[in-house]
Amino acid sequence: MERIQVAYINNLSERLGKSVKLGNLEIALFKLSNGEVRAIENSCPHKGGLLSQGIVSGEHVFCPLHDWKICTGDGEVQAPDEGCVRTYKVEIQDEKVYVCL
Repeated sequence: MERIQVAYINNLSERLGKSVKLGNLEIALFKLSNGEVRAIENSCPHKGGLLSQGIVSGEHVFCPLHDWKICTGDGEVQAPDEGCVRTYKVEIQDEKVYVCL
């Protein structure tokens, strides 16, 4: 597993997404209101909306295109819609945010 530094914890705003490109991957980072940082694929499974531009509520992000509700923890789209996005493990060490690929 590869661990890549993608941000500093102090540079992430609560409940706002940040897009990060890692080679061919585009990942959406979210700092939740409880301080936890989550990383998911930055493309909604419905029409490819950029999830990093979505509205964050609790541990969910709402796709900016069609309001699909996606859990940032497991990547699952909430019913009645169906689908999922890939999630990535996040580690924080010495104020640095790492994504594990």
